[in-house]
Amino acid sequence: MSRSVAAAIRSALSVLILLVVFIAQNSRQVTIHFVGLHGHFSLAIALLVALVGGVLLVAIPGSARILQLRHTVQKRTVRG
Repeated sequence: MSRSVAAAIRSALSVLILLVVFIAQNSRQVTIHFVGLHGHFSLAIALLVALVGGVLLVAIPGSARILQLRHTVQKRTVRG
């Protein structure tokens, strides 16, 4: 096994352990009200869903902008 694979496995295990600790410490039930809907969820789950939503909210437009810039660079290099 290469060093980079071993480092990736150690990093993934560390993140997994931290995630388990986070969920264990934030297991209290909370009520969520969103756009007329409401429900009871674990605080940890609510925070993780909010995190994933925020990441997607930033990553999707960011990826689109990167693709747009790559396309522009390719057009300029073809033209000379």
